[in-house]
Amino acid sequence: MALCTTIAIDSTLCNGCGLCAAVCPYGVLAPGEDGLSRHDGRDCFLCDHCRAVCPAGAISIEGHGSCLGLHTVAEKAQGPLPGPSLVAETVALMRQRRSCRNYRPEPVPLVILEDLARIGTTAPSGTNCQGWSFTILPERADLLRFGGLCAEFFRRLNTLAASPPLRLWSRLFGGDALGRYHRNHRQSVIEALDHWDRDGRDLLFHGAAAAILVAARRDSSCPGEDAMLATANILLSAEAMGLGSCLIGFATEAIRHSPKIRASLQLPSEEDVHAVIALGYPAIRFARPAARRPVQPRVLRLAGEERPG
Repeated sequence: MALCTTIAIDSTLCNGCGLCAAVCPYGVLAPGEDGLSRHDGRDCFLCDHCRAVCPAGAISIEGHGSCLGLHTVAEKAQGPLPGPSLVAETVALMRQRRSCRNYRPEPVPLVILEDLARIGTTAPSGTNCQGWSFTILPERADLLRFGGLCAEFFRRLNTLAASPPLRLWSRLFGGDALGRYHRNHRQSVIEALDHWDRDGRDLLFHGAAAAILVAARRDSSCPGEDAMLATANILLSAEAMGLGSCLIGFATEAIRHSPKIRASLQLPSEEDVHAVIALGYPAIRFARPAARRPVQPRVLRLAGEERPG
């Protein structure tokens, strides 16, 4: 957790409105005898709510900027006002975004990939630890090298999964992970590797030009959730930028189980990769949004009290 013991409050600007104290999750801000806000010196987790809510601009926190430092997008201090039109636009963007498996060959500029990583940091994280990290593979050649390492891993895994004694051992002592892979994925992986070997057809990254790996420190409050929330922001922003994207689960699993791949990617020992995002300019544009099965949410009234409607 990031800690702070010095929140600076400019008494010449503070108007004593008390909004900073009202939004502070740790309760480290309170009005002094003069009615102006004071920081009591205790640690906080740098959520930045106090600075953001202050109407007078009286609060500053060392190392906190008011913008992300994007290079390809003009940042705005305030987003659009909430309302039906904003909801409609947001939902339309979410429905428009779908996994891309047909890419044009041109590269994605590195500056765009870096901006996407910065945008990922706008996601929430447990206790605001912001324990994520982003590794960019900026060129097609980098993906091909990474793909070759993944292919090597899955060749070994296919050999293991072909052994009945090892599958039995896995069922008895390993939660049947090897058996599930054998039943659900081994044949399709064999076919994908055959295409890779025969004609260089890329069925892992589907011809994407680049990738972003989203990782998180294991000592974060909820590293998997933090990384995937950042990933969702990257996916939606990539769509808004005109990029196609696809989560590559096979690559994530290869990283998780292969020390050689981790070493090649220069991943710190305290981090785990939770998402591999393939990115590129899509070769196909869809004419309508993706359909989804209807969902009926469960409504649970724990109080056991009947309410109308």
